[in-house]
Amino acid sequence: MSDNNFKPQALRPTHECGVCGIFGHNDSSKLTYFGLYALQHRGQESAGIVTSDGTKVTQHKSMGLVPEVFSEDILQTLKGNISIGHVRYSTTGASNITNTQPLLVTHKGTTLAVAHNGNLTNSLQLRNQLEERGSIFQTTMDSEVVLHLMARAAQKGLEQALRETFLAMQGAYSMLLMTPSTMVAVRDPDGFRPLCIGKLNNGGYIVASETCALDLVDAEYLRDVEPGEMLIFDKDGMRSIFPWPKQSTNFCIFEQVYFARPDSDIFGGSVYLARKRMGAILARETKIDADFVMPFPDSGNYAALGYSQASGIPLEMGVIRNHYVGRTFIEPTQSMRDFNVKVKLNPVRGFLKGKRVIIVEDSIIRGTTGKSRVRALREAGAKEVHMVVSCPPTRNACYYGIDFPSEAQLIACNKTVEQIAAYLGLDSLHYLSLEGLVEATGMPKENFCLACFNGVYPVAPDKSFTKEALD
Repeated sequence: MSDNNFKPQALRPTHECGVCGIFGHNDSSKLTYFGLYALQHRGQESAGIVTSDGTKVTQHKSMGLVPEVFSEDILQTLKGNISIGHVRYSTTGASNITNTQPLLVTHKGTTLAVAHNGNLTNSLQLRNQLEERGSIFQTTMDSEVVLHLMARAAQKGLEQALRETFLAMQGAYSMLLMTPSTMVAVRDPDGFRPLCIGKLNNGGYIVASETCALDLVDAEYLRDVEPGEMLIFDKDGMRSIFPWPKQSTNFCIFEQVYFARPDSDIFGGSVYLARKRMGAILARETKIDADFVMPFPDSGNYAALGYSQASGIPLEMGVIRNHYVGRTFIEPTQSMRDFNVKVKLNPVRGFLKGKRVIIVEDSIIRGTTGKSRVRALREAGAKEVHMVVSCPPTRNACYYGIDFPSEAQLIACNKTVEQIAAYLGLDSLHYLSLEGLVEATGMPKENFCLACFNGVYPVAPDKSFTKEALD
């Protein structure tokens, strides 16, 4: 689940959420913990795990990173062979403990938990309808709608309740649900967000947002959960339901540009190789005479590698990243301007002096961070600073689970490429073409949602999610 209220501190596209579920393993909570640890890049705000031993359901969740939320003692209390877990970056709903996931409720003696990555585009409409019928909501999250819909259809049995609930929903959701004896994985018909299935060494199953979670627990990748598929895991094994008519997919291409971990395979392809190809195609589309190519670690690393190999221009690390920066630190005084940037990245002054530099970035959202970084390179003595970006200009808000700011705050929505270059203090700025980006994925253009680049939204958002409301 994600938050449509842009947070001023988020100068880059902020992460969405990650989900991981284990079925059929006595150490399910520990395996879920490791799966969430691998998915930490998808959300650093809060983490939670719900576990069942078949009768008793136990939960722990809190604000913070996975290793901050869970200790060995806490994991020992989460007993059972079924677990679902969640790491969150809020994209719908305020940032507080009430809105952490998984959500857990008991209705007429039946316990149900849900963990959601994505954004329901008709959640406000559904919420209003449910409240008119007497539902009382405990959170501000779109994910809670699922619990209320499931509760209303619970007397019809799990499978029918699932069908009725998800046929009423629109938008993006890769979701895990859990009852005391069952785990369910659901992916929306467009397939906006990734979701995959693995087999554990003991014969149990793992379902996770990305394959990097499977790697960490030494699970065998089986396949992706297909768009429009419901998978039910119970005592009889795994069975599949397709309640929706078959349709074309709308994979979020920004997963491959920025969000997914480079060691994951999503949408049937390697993220690492796709990002290298983005850089190589950038080198084909853009001819710049320079001394070296460099990324700002770690965002542009793999596209920079591809650009360097394709162009023949050496790859260097012109800035060094401090890997020991915590989530919080003492706030600087006003006189210590740009401290937030300098505490994380520091230019190599002796190397940069008098050099012509090509920076490879994965994206430019507001441009504020980029401006400070370019100025730091200039102050370190760089003679020329050029920038290439491994995606097209981001001009449109996202309604499907990525916390892009409103279009009023997207720099490419309000400035030309030349104006952005001037704002950032660059000698030149070049974006990857949309055709080049799609080519890098190795898949047809029709497979992807490209709305953040071309403004074509495959699923219409709720009226309250309009561009004007986000502004």
